Amino acid sequence: MRTAYIFKEKIKIILNLIYPLKAKSFRICKNLLLNKAGLEIGGPSEIFSKGGLLPLYSYIKCLDNCNFSSETTWQGQLKEGYTFKYDENHSSGFQFILDTTDLNKIPSAKYDFLLSCHVIEHIANPIKALFEWIRVLKDGGILVLIVPHKDGTFDHNRSITHFNHILDDYKQGIKENDLTHLEEILELHDLGADKGVQSYSQFKDRSLNNFENRCLHHHVFNSVLAVKLLDFAKLQILSAEAVYPCHIILVAQKFQNHNNQELIKKFVNKEFKSPFRSDIF
Repeated sequence: MRTAYIFKEKIKIILNLIYPLKAKSFRICKNLLLNKAGLEIGGPSEIFSKGGLLPLYSYIKCLDNCNFSSETTWQGQLKEGYTFKYDENHSSGFQFILDTTDLNKIPSAKYDFLLSCHVIEHIANPIKALFEWIRVLKDGGILVLIVPHKDGTFDHNRSITHFNHILDDYKQGIKENDLTHLEEILELHDLGADKGVQSYSQFKDRSLNNFENRCLHHHVFNSVLAVKLLDFAKLQILSAEAVYPCHIILVAQKFQNHNNQELIKKFVNKEFKSPFRSDIF
């Protein structure tokens, strides 16, 4: 039985190399973003590249980028200007160096879409950031948000953040130098699942210096919390899915009116399909 299981897993790996797995939401994203102009927060992201779960870079018209610093753990040195290279078949987009909670150099309603992959968990005040992202979107603009699911990350020992906590952070105007969750993170972070650190002392030093590196996961998400966040922001959720090993993929649209009751009802009635245990009610 074990040999048969290993054989099947190897076949899956080989097939995925030949026919890369795509998220179910890829088709809707491709149609919505085709030949459109957008902004990515963080990145460039492998998941949006050729062979990724959502290979959208190939289909868009152009893409600018925003990163919080001219030097990041993930991208190294960055220079503001037309230096953002995200796809070999496109010209470089404009690189902004801005805190994502204050996109002050970007006018309102500038972009057709906004991409964010595994970024919002690094933000101490995610609602404030989300409202800024929505501000720079045109009416009818699309947000593609990918959030890490706690079950597939080094956060798996932590509890899912309550939405009311995130809301309180917004109401209290929490700044990005906040370390409210530091004690919990230092105690429960799975160092073995974090390729970015070699020892506990290194991890602690990095965490204490979080305002400069932004490596902490302030909040811990499952699919329900991610949906609640976008619903609170009054975005119409067009698609929601959980994808192994650690992705919650949400596609939403900026409308004056929104109604996500049918999607929320799927969670209540346990109809939402997910590979993660903390999405099972």
